[in-house]
Amino acid sequence: MKIAVLSGKGGTGKTLVATNLSFSAGESIYLDCDVEEPNGHLFFNSPITHKEPVPLLIPRVIEDLCNGCMKCVEFCQFNALAYINNKLIVFDKICHSCGGCKIVCPQSSIYEIERDIGHIEYRNYKGVEVYTGILNPGEESGTKVISKLMNIVENKDDKICIIDSPPGSACVVMDSIKDADYCILVAEPSIFGSHNLAMVHQLVRLFNKPLGCVLNKTTEEINPSKEYCDNNNIPILMDIPFDMDISLLNSKGILISEINEDYKLKFNVLLNKILMELIK
Repeated sequence: MKIAVLSGKGGTGKTLVATNLSFSAGESIYLDCDVEEPNGHLFFNSPITHKEPVPLLIPRVIEDLCNGCMKCVEFCQFNALAYINNKLIVFDKICHSCGGCKIVCPQSSIYEIERDIGHIEYRNYKGVEVYTGILNPGEESGTKVISKLMNIVENKDDKICIIDSPPGSACVVMDSIKDADYCILVAEPSIFGSHNLAMVHQLVRLFNKPLGCVLNKTTEEINPSKEYCDNNNIPILMDIPFDMDISLLNSKGILISEINEDYKLKFNVLLNKILMELIK
């Protein structure tokens, strides 16, 4: 079972929810798909057992075979190829590794090489299998890293898998939720928070996924995110009040569900709500 945790922006508490939910689930799997700035491993503070590179296939040309027909250039929708001064140029950073240029080349002058764009780190923390995707600085897209992460859990349906999605609603977010069984939306109690909640809500609806919301940093003041949930029939699964003690523990990379029995119970209740929803 795969449960994705999303937020419309960084700093809402998405990783707080994802890490504590995974820990509370016991022997579970935690996937950190926030590949540009992963920080879930700070809460699962254990040694890296091994790393695995994530390569992309990048085209290269055998110049003696290329006759300059430019069919590969015309085919590429990302403008990753150009024919300049009788030479084929490949712009590695914007190549999407579709392999189409190699297929359409009538001279068979294009071959492919591997270029690492990131890696996956593996850890185990008290029964939680922790997989962290890391995109190399300067790379354009983390979709390949996320695909690699999702492949890891493809045949592990016997365990609960918590997916810590990237913030926002870009392609990498879509890659992280497309195979999810349920989506948790995490939101802050502000107008800006409700705007970003609406953004990810619309995205999840496009995928027709069951969903619920966790309201973080709540106070006694008006909560626009709660109003958005009420107006759009989004079930509120959990309410985490603004608490300086929680903020301090979070800043130190400490799982609140590990040291606070009340919060361990609350995250267990959250998980059970989702499980009950899925078996209806």
